[in-house]
Amino acid sequence: MTHTLGELAAFLGGELQGRADLLIEGIAPIDQASPREITFITQKRFARLVDQSRAAAFIVSREYAGLARPLIIVPHPYLAYARVAALFAPPVRRWPGVSDLACLGPDVALGEGVSIAPLVFIGAGARLGDRVTVMPGCVINDEVVIGADTLIYPNVSIRERCTLGERCIIHSGTVIGSDGFGFVPQASGHVKIPQLGTVVIEDDVEIGANCTIDRGALGATGVGRGVKIDNLVHLAHNVEVGEHSLLVAQVGVSGSTKLGKRVTLAGQVGLNGHIELGDGVQVGAQSGVNHSIPAGQTVSGSPARPHREWLRIMGHLPRLPDLYQRLKQLEHEVSRLAAKLDQERESSRLKVQSSKLKTEILEPET
Repeated sequence: MTHTLGELAAFLGGELQGRADLLIEGIAPIDQASPREITFITQKRFARLVDQSRAAAFIVSREYAGLARPLIIVPHPYLAYARVAALFAPPVRRWPGVSDLACLGPDVALGEGVSIAPLVFIGAGARLGDRVTVMPGCVINDEVVIGADTLIYPNVSIRERCTLGERCIIHSGTVIGSDGFGFVPQASGHVKIPQLGTVVIEDDVEIGANCTIDRGALGATGVGRGVKIDNLVHLAHNVEVGEHSLLVAQVGVSGSTKLGKRVTLAGQVGLNGHIELGDGVQVGAQSGVNHSIPAGQTVSGSPARPHREWLRIMGHLPRLPDLYQRLKQLEHEVSRLAAKLDQERESSRLKVQSSKLKTEILEPET
């Protein structure tokens, strides 16, 4: 696929500097781009590579408008890069129609342009919207509802009665609607609590590879509109994730915890159950959150605390061995001084007693 530089500038709504008819065949990093590809600058360290780059043109902010190269000047180069990359991305290959090697249960409803690859199982009463794509090895159980234009990569399992919105992307190995972890401990063992709820995923959600989203014990586990979930994330039963939140790899959210809108959980964050994180909360990587956090706060550490406080603590941490040695020396010095002071007090007491005794001897009572 080829576009002219002028077409790309118009598409981005950017300012063109250079030949409008310059042909662009793709997009690549600044140090790898060929003379037929466009690249972008988002940080100053990349700007130093301009003279060595073979790229045909650059997407830049106003800060770099003086570069003597073909440019598209935009307010947000990273966003522009994402939009141009989408233009050049190869289309997802879809199986034409419904494969004869797919197994469809009774009363399945399919919209127009649905693609179902070989070795897919779709249970009774499932409903797939227009242009849904289901790749090989997927299992979609009874009464699942999937919205239009949703893409499901190979080997995804969606359990019964779960709902996915429109334009969702579900990556390989993910399980949606697995049983929540609910048991009643007894002397004879653990009694399983039936997980009777569902999972409801709203529009424009992307879920990475090998994630698990448990169904509610009662009611639904919910993932709001526009949420983006990285690989290897676990949401326990009855978790609620507010719209446009970001959950990075290896996050674990315990049952019945609620996340507000635009919450960000960095890699390996763990959240206790039955707590709430307000809108816009940000949690640093590897943090453990065991209490609710009001809207707008940034926290880090385990247990999580305000980010600036955590930074101060981490700043002192490398000094702890030296501080420990200094403390031991001070303790030793204090002990020595205390012993010396006790000796002086005892010596002073003995002197006073001696003086009194002399006085009694030299001046006996009459």
